[in-house]
Amino acid sequence: MYIDWAHFTPSTALAGGLLIGLAASLFVVLNGRIAGISGLLGSLLQGNADGRDEKALFLLGLLAAPLLWGLFGTLPAAEFQTGGPGLVIAGLLVGLGTRYGSGCTSGHGVCGISRLSPRSMAATLTFMASGFATVFVLRHLWGG
Repeated sequence: MYIDWAHFTPSTALAGGLLIGLAASLFVVLNGRIAGISGLLGSLLQGNADGRDEKALFLLGLLAAPLLWGLFGTLPAAEFQTGGPGLVIAGLLVGLGTRYGSGCTSGHGVCGISRLSPRSMAATLTFMASGFATVFVLRHLWGG
């Protein structure tokens, strides 16, 4: 196994993790709700959401963060190994999974596990195992 030490950045990864934890903690303390991104976005799209402004500002912060980072440093290059149809299919499958799983990686993986929720632990194990299996099948069995 090869580790690219020139691009190994534990300090920025730690800082990012701390910021995610801080944002999720502040959101639950100030709003009494967990920061599940799919749930926040879904409730905003329904139109009759309580706390609409706070949810919109939280989601806007997610979009603004890379722009703010770009003012102080260079963003890593985004690299996709599939075309547009593959990205659309992947997005639809993720959206479908978040509906069936009643949450996404932020709701279950960050907020749910930190609350020791058995449901979130099961959901996180399921979507992580599904991701590992998908990568294995696509890379090693289909050769893509």
